Amino acid sequence: MIWHYLIRRLFLLSFVFFALTCFAFSLGHLFPGDPLVNFSGISQPDDELMPVLVQQYRLDDGYLQQYIAFLQRILQGDWGLSLASQQPVLHELKLVFPATLELVAYALLISFVLGVPLGLLAAIKANHWSGRAISTIALLGYSLPIFWWALLMIMLFSIGLGWFPTSGRISVLYEIPAVTGFMLPDILLSGQTYWQAALQDAIRHLWLPAFVLATYPTTVMIRFTRDAMLNVWQQSYIKTARAKGLSRSQVLYRHGLRNAMLPVMRQLGLQFSTLVTLAMISELIFSWPGIGLWLLDSINQRNYPAIQGGLLVISSLVILVNILMDVLHTLFNPLARKQANG
Repeated sequence: MIWHYLIRRLFLLSFVFFALTCFAFSLGHLFPGDPLVNFSGISQPDDELMPVLVQQYRLDDGYLQQYIAFLQRILQGDWGLSLASQQPVLHELKLVFPATLELVAYALLISFVLGVPLGLLAAIKANHWSGRAISTIALLGYSLPIFWWALLMIMLFSIGLGWFPTSGRISVLYEIPAVTGFMLPDILLSGQTYWQAALQDAIRHLWLPAFVLATYPTTVMIRFTRDAMLNVWQQSYIKTARAKGLSRSQVLYRHGLRNAMLPVMRQLGLQFSTLVTLAMISELIFSWPGIGLWLLDSINQRNYPAIQGGLLVISSLVILVNILMDVLHTLFNPLARKQANG
């Protein structure tokens, strides 16, 4: 039964989150300094506040009681204060998280829109010069260091040609109230008279970092789609369909493409985790105000409560997306469902 598979995945998800929270909790004791400061973010608690915090954080009890209190605070939304700004960590995460998610989502969309068709073309024209050229470009793109590629794109398209801005999400000329936290939807919902100009400006700010970030997963998507399509093209049902008189395009779209896309869909989850990691570098180079830049600043400032919060959010997002894509792949793939039931 598919329900047995879903229950196993739920148990796996619970165990991974348990391990993640244990690691985040241990950081409060492993970081230099007072564990009370590392957990609460209050750098200099006075004599009246100190016993209250010690009781709240259970620091006089054992590690198990402290861990349970840590989980309760996380579920209640008390993630401590940022040592740099003395603002709640969860509040700052809510401000920077949509920017990263927006950048990653558009980069993933670009990699899918470009990578899948080019991968299919490379498989269909495997022995043609065009197929070899696509495979060569994918190999070169796979080998490019993202920081070097980002700086090269800035020098060419921003400084040289002046087509795109070098930093930020939108120009300071436009004031867009934050509704969802995602810049493009917020512009559409703002109702400002200059929304069209603001939308064009936001797209110009978004395009270059999203393109740079999408370079690596696009090359992976090309190679993975090509290999998946070549593997499907050698299956017996494809040969049978061609023997029945179906044209090459009919076999491709009716049988080959549908089956080749199943492993590609699963690959999207893996590329999402890669994009989240690479986004930290892109956000630093393009001064994109996302969670990656915020977390790097927190590391430089030794802002331990913020590091804990950023670790929990990024890791949880990657875990959830990978589990979700794995479940969707199993639901849509009969062979995967058979293996899961077995």
